[in-house]
Amino acid sequence: MTEDTVLDTTISEPSMMPDEVEMLLFALERSRAQFAWKCGGLDAAALSKPHPPSAMTLGGLLKHMALNEDWKTVQITGQRMVEPWTTVDWDAEPEWPWHSAADDPPEELYRLWREAAERSRKAVAALLADGGLDQPAKLPVESGETPNVRRFLVDLHDEYARHVGHADLFREAVDGLVGEDPPQP
Repeated sequence: MTEDTVLDTTISEPSMMPDEVEMLLFALERSRAQFAWKCGGLDAAALSKPHPPSAMTLGGLLKHMALNEDWKTVQITGQRMVEPWTTVDWDAEPEWPWHSAADDPPEELYRLWREAAERSRKAVAALLADGGLDQPAKLPVESGETPNVRRFLVDLHDEYARHVGHADLFREAVDGLVGEDPPQP
Protein backbone atom coordinates (compact mmCIF):
# COMPACT_ATOMS: atom_id res chain seq x y z
CA MET A 1 0.00 0.00 0.00
CA THR A 2 1.49 3.29 -1.08
CA GLU A 3 0.66 6.73 0.27
CA ASP A 4 -1.07 7.49 -3.05
CA THR A 5 -3.53 4.64 -2.47
CA VAL A 6 -4.57 5.58 1.08
CA LEU A 7 -7.78 7.57 1.32
CA ASP A 8 -9.02 9.67 4.24
CA THR A 9 -11.49 7.64 6.28
CA THR A 10 -11.89 10.03 9.20
CA ILE A 11 -15.42 10.48 10.47
CA SER A 12 -16.15 13.54 12.59
CA GLU A 13 -19.35 13.06 14.56
CA PRO A 14 -21.92 15.84 14.46
CA SER A 15 -23.00 17.67 17.58
CA MET A 16 -25.78 16.13 19.65
CA MET A 17 -28.18 18.83 18.42
CA PRO A 18 -27.22 19.28 14.75
CA ASP A 19 -29.08 21.58 12.42
CA GLU A 20 -30.03 20.45 8.93
CA VAL A 21 -26.79 21.60 7.29
CA GLU A 22 -24.55 19.94 9.88
CA MET A 23 -26.48 16.67 9.68
CA LEU A 24 -26.61 16.62 5.89
CA LEU A 25 -22.89 17.30 5.59
CA PHE A 26 -22.14 14.67 8.24
CA ALA A 27 -24.17 12.05 6.37
CA LEU A 28 -22.36 12.83 3.12
CA GLU A 29 -18.91 12.84 4.76
CA ARG A 30 -19.63 9.58 6.58
CA SER A 31 -20.63 7.95 3.29
CA ARG A 32 -17.49 9.31 1.64
CA ALA A 33 -15.38 7.89 4.49
CA GLN A 34 -17.06 4.49 4.23
CA PHE A 35 -16.54 4.51 0.46
CA ALA A 36 -12.89 5.51 0.90
CA TRP A 37 -12.33 2.72 3.41
CA LYS A 38 -13.89 0.07 1.18
CA CYS A 39 -11.96 1.21 -1.91
CA GLY A 40 -8.68 2.35 -0.37
CA GLY A 41 -5.26 0.78 -0.35
CA LEU A 42 -5.77 -1.68 -3.19
CA ASP A 43 -3.58 -2.58 -6.14
CA ALA A 44 -4.59 -2.61 -9.80
CA ALA A 45 -5.66 -6.26 -9.76
CA ALA A 46 -8.01 -5.74 -6.82
CA LEU A 47 -9.45 -2.52 -8.26
CA SER A 48 -10.16 -4.12 -11.64
CA LYS A 49 -11.61 -7.41 -10.36
CA PRO A 50 -15.20 -7.79 -11.58
CA HIS A 51 -17.82 -9.33 -9.30
CA PRO A 52 -20.20 -11.40 -11.46
CA PRO A 53 -22.91 -11.23 -12.43
CA SER A 54 -22.06 -7.51 -12.35
CA ALA A 55 -19.24 -6.10 -14.46
CA MET A 56 -18.67 -3.39 -11.82
CA THR A 57 -15.29 -3.04 -10.19
CA LEU A 58 -14.00 -1.01 -7.26
CA GLY A 59 -11.91 1.01 -9.71
CA GLY A 60 -15.01 1.67 -11.79
CA LEU A 61 -16.83 2.78 -8.65
CA LEU A 62 -14.03 5.23 -7.82
CA LYS A 63 -14.15 6.77 -11.28
CA HIS A 64 -17.95 6.81 -11.36
CA MET A 65 -18.12 8.60 -8.01
CA ALA A 66 -15.46 11.08 -9.11
CA LEU A 67 -17.67 11.89 -12.10
CA ASN A 68 -20.70 12.25 -9.82
CA GLU A 69 -18.84 14.60 -7.49
CA ASP A 70 -17.68 16.77 -10.39
CA TRP A 71 -21.04 16.75 -12.20
CA LYS A 72 -22.94 17.77 -9.04
CA THR A 73 -20.40 20.57 -8.52
CA VAL A 74 -20.99 21.80 -12.06
CA GLN A 75 -24.75 21.69 -11.60
CA ILE A 76 -24.82 23.63 -8.36
CA THR A 77 -22.13 26.19 -9.24
CA GLY A 78 -22.35 26.57 -13.01
CA GLN A 79 -18.58 26.08 -13.21
CA ARG A 80 -17.13 24.30 -16.22
CA MET A 81 -16.52 20.57 -16.09
CA VAL A 82 -12.89 19.55 -15.59
CA GLU A 83 -10.74 16.87 -17.18
CA PRO A 84 -10.88 14.00 -17.80
CA TRP A 85 -14.64 14.37 -18.32
CA THR A 86 -14.58 17.07 -21.00
CA THR A 87 -12.75 15.04 -23.65
CA VAL A 88 -14.93 11.93 -23.39
CA ASP A 89 -17.27 11.20 -26.29
CA TRP A 90 -20.27 10.43 -24.05
CA ASP A 91 -22.50 9.52 -27.01
CA ALA A 92 -20.06 6.84 -28.14
CA GLU A 93 -19.02 5.74 -24.64
CA PRO A 94 -21.77 6.41 -22.07
CA GLU A 95 -20.22 3.86 -19.71
CA TRP A 96 -16.69 5.26 -20.06
CA PRO A 97 -15.94 5.69 -16.32
CA TRP A 98 -16.80 2.06 -15.65
CA HIS A 99 -14.72 0.40 -18.34
CA SER A 100 -11.86 2.91 -18.65
CA ALA A 101 -10.96 2.51 -14.97
CA ALA A 102 -9.29 -0.81 -15.79
CA ASP A 103 -6.65 1.13 -17.75
CA ASP A 104 -5.91 3.56 -14.90
CA PRO A 105 -3.26 2.91 -12.25
CA PRO A 106 -4.57 2.90 -8.66
CA GLU A 107 -2.82 6.16 -7.85
CA GLU A 108 -4.69 7.90 -10.69
CA LEU A 109 -8.08 6.52 -9.64
CA TYR A 110 -7.53 7.56 -6.03
CA ARG A 111 -6.28 11.01 -7.06
CA LEU A 112 -9.23 11.53 -9.40
CA TRP A 113 -11.75 10.71 -6.67
CA ARG A 114 -9.94 12.65 -3.91
CA GLU A 115 -9.69 15.79 -6.03
CA ALA A 116 -13.31 15.60 -7.21
CA ALA A 117 -14.55 15.20 -3.62
CA GLU A 118 -12.40 18.15 -2.54
CA ARG A 119 -13.74 20.36 -5.35
CA SER A 120 -17.24 19.41 -4.27
CA ARG A 121 -16.56 20.18 -0.59
CA LYS A 122 -15.17 23.62 -1.45
CA ALA A 123 -18.06 24.45 -3.76
CA VAL A 124 -20.64 23.39 -1.19
CA ALA A 125 -18.92 25.35 1.58
CA ALA A 126 -18.92 28.49 -0.59
CA LEU A 127 -22.59 28.06 -1.48
CA LEU A 128 -23.59 27.44 2.11
CA ALA A 129 -21.73 30.56 3.19
CA ASP A 130 -23.50 32.56 0.53
CA GLY A 131 -27.16 31.58 0.52
CA GLY A 132 -27.56 28.16 2.12
CA LEU A 133 -29.41 25.06 1.06
CA ASP A 134 -32.49 26.77 -0.36
CA GLN A 135 -30.74 28.63 -3.15
CA PRO A 136 -31.32 27.25 -6.63
CA ALA A 137 -28.60 25.37 -8.42
CA LYS A 138 -27.03 27.14 -11.39
CA LEU A 139 -27.98 24.51 -13.97
CA PRO A 140 -31.35 22.84 -14.48
CA VAL A 141 -31.76 19.07 -14.56
CA GLU A 142 -32.89 17.14 -17.64
CA SER A 143 -36.56 17.98 -17.01
CA GLY A 144 -35.75 21.70 -17.16
CA GLU A 145 -36.46 22.22 -13.47
CA THR A 146 -33.85 23.85 -11.23
CA PRO A 147 -33.53 22.08 -7.87
CA ASN A 148 -32.05 23.75 -4.83
CA VAL A 149 -28.62 22.93 -3.36
CA ARG A 150 -30.25 20.70 -0.70
CA ARG A 151 -31.65 18.42 -3.40
CA PHE A 152 -28.26 18.01 -5.06
CA LEU A 153 -26.56 17.17 -1.76
CA VAL A 154 -29.20 14.58 -0.95
CA ASP A 155 -28.84 13.11 -4.44
CA LEU A 156 -25.06 12.90 -4.04
CA HIS A 157 -25.45 11.22 -0.66
CA ASP A 158 -27.93 8.75 -2.17
CA GLU A 159 -25.43 7.91 -4.91
CA TYR A 160 -22.81 7.17 -2.25
CA ALA A 161 -25.24 5.16 -0.14
CA ARG A 162 -26.05 2.95 -3.11
CA HIS A 163 -22.45 2.39 -4.09
CA VAL A 164 -21.08 1.95 -0.57
CA GLY A 165 -23.20 -1.20 -0.50
CA HIS A 166 -21.56 -2.41 -3.70
CA ALA A 167 -18.09 -1.50 -2.43
CA ASP A 168 -18.78 -3.32 0.83
CA LEU A 169 -19.53 -6.59 -0.99
CA PHE A 170 -16.75 -6.18 -3.54
CA ARG A 171 -14.12 -5.45 -0.89
CA GLU A 172 -15.14 -8.45 1.17
CA ALA A 173 -14.69 -10.60 -1.93
CA VAL A 174 -11.24 -9.09 -2.59
CA ASP A 175 -9.62 -9.48 0.82
CA GLY A 176 -12.25 -10.18 3.46
CA LEU A 177 -12.49 -6.61 4.81
CA VAL A 178 -15.87 -6.15 6.50
CA GLY A 179 -17.48 -3.62 8.77
CA GLU A 180 -19.73 -0.60 8.75
CA ASP A 181 -17.38 2.24 9.57
CA PRO A 182 -13.61 2.51 9.17
CA PRO A 183 -11.55 2.30 12.34
CA GLN A 184 -11.03 5.76 13.78
CA PRO A 185 -7.84 7.07 15.36
